[in-house]
Amino acid sequence: MCTEFAEPWLRNHSLRAYSWAVAYGASAGITGYDDELLYVAALMHDLALTPFFDSHRIAFEEAGGQLAKVLAAGAGWDTARRERLNEVIVLHMRDDVPPEHDVEAHLLQIAVSADVSGRRLELFTPEFTEEVLGRYPRLGFAEKFLAQARDQATRKPDCAAAELMRSGWPDRVLTNKLD
Repeated sequence: MCTEFAEPWLRNHSLRAYSWAVAYGASAGITGYDDELLYVAALMHDLALTPFFDSHRIAFEEAGGQLAKVLAAGAGWDTARRERLNEVIVLHMRDDVPPEHDVEAHLLQIAVSADVSGRRLELFTPEFTEEVLGRYPRLGFAEKFLAQARDQATRKPDCAAAELMRSGWPDRVLTNKLD
């Protein structure tokens, strides 16, 4: 679904997010996470930003979590695992989740924050960063992602994206060292 419905800049972001998450988990000694769940969450976490799956009523992370549940049902995942997938996607836009509370959400938060705004990039070696960017180039990610976040904030002024837009976050996105 990510390949079919996400533009290359968004698809690459999702693949980078998974790469950052796994690398961070390994370097921090975080084990015991469900790798398939993390992978699917990383690939689906922003699909509700696309015109195909955008909800005009609920925040994109909540719409994306619901979309992922439907996909996971079609793949035969049981109800509990589908709910976990939804939860991980929703939590990626919330306050920091400690790994002992939700390891997959923690990994995805670290990864997405690094990729979007450069937060905690120091957790990754320059060599690994270069490898990830070589494999999954940004393709104008910052400007395109900010346009999506602004659109969400305008249409849904109470959502997490709107809160970020009112903070200094847009400047951090535009000055991310990855660009």
